[in-house]
Amino acid sequence: MSQVKYYHHGRFRVAGGVLPDAFTAYRTYGDPKNPCIVFPTCYGGRLDNRGLLGQDYMIASETEHHALDPAKYYIVTLALFSNGESSSPSNTAPPYNGPYFPAISYGDNIRAQYTVLTKVLGVQKVHCVIGFSMGGQQSYHWAAMYPDYVEKFIAICGSARTSPHNKCFLEGPKAALVASKDFDNGHYKAHPDIGVRAFGRAYSAWAYGQTWFRQHGYLHDGKYASLEDFLRAEWEGGFLEWDANDLLTLLHTWQDGDITESVGGGVELADCLAGLKPRGLIMPCKTDLYFPPEDSENEVALMKNGSRLVVIDSVWGHMAGGGSNDKDTRFLDEQIAKFLAEA
Repeated sequence: MSQVKYYHHGRFRVAGGVLPDAFTAYRTYGDPKNPCIVFPTCYGGRLDNRGLLGQDYMIASETEHHALDPAKYYIVTLALFSNGESSSPSNTAPPYNGPYFPAISYGDNIRAQYTVLTKVLGVQKVHCVIGFSMGGQQSYHWAAMYPDYVEKFIAICGSARTSPHNKCFLEGPKAALVASKDFDNGHYKAHPDIGVRAFGRAYSAWAYGQTWFRQHGYLHDGKYASLEDFLRAEWEGGFLEWDANDLLTLLHTWQDGDITESVGGGVELADCLAGLKPRGLIMPCKTDLYFPPEDSENEVALMKNGSRLVVIDSVWGHMAGGGSNDKDTRFLDEQIAKFLAEA
């Protein structure tokens, strides 16, 4: 496993304008001679594994077996713009710092990632792009934007287009952050703890299935003493590692997610999905309130390339796809390994 590395793109045009010195953070696992697996980050995900979600929970190691095995594949993890590792409001110099950072699209991210893979790493073909949540949405964009470069894609708890109900959910944590007394319209001089804590609590409400809450899943078999303890440690604590403007810019990328925008205006979603060339494995969770399985069922029904739907039967909601529990992770490993091995 390598350390996190950075590729500087120089002047880079994005949806909201230009970044004068854009850079993409990436990390590699395994031998470059093996088939390449691209594994981009999700919301709250970081390559250095700080904060809410790490990026190695699906990668095999000496002590854990997983479908993404560096002994078989060359795995490249890539950080989204605005995650605090790639170009973000928190690490960009004036005049594009903080609230002045331009809007970023999924298409911007995929173009930057493609550059890293081709110009830096010399990857001539990607066997599969796999991602969870925002990572899953990126996998759809990869399939649409580079159909002859990507052979397969796997979307775990993600979608080709962010739905209206998903956009509305995101308005909740967003409002909790921007309305806080210490956010100061993004011009805060110190970390806005009150706003970020409120953001984390609002975000957590839809992260799990209702049955999971009724079964007191938040106690994590005694790890936490109460729901309050869980919210403070897991969700406030997870997001307190993050810069508030980074959270907002990344949230807007999620809200505006739409593969039709990445392949050119005027294309209908149904036509875009029907025209996808790489074959997909689409894995929603039965109880996901962010990306409900009905959305995935509708999308897979429009595909004409042999893509298939496999629903994760779990009470863990959206977090079933993010390494939250061993049972669901084993199921993911089994399905992913099978799909990767298929011709």
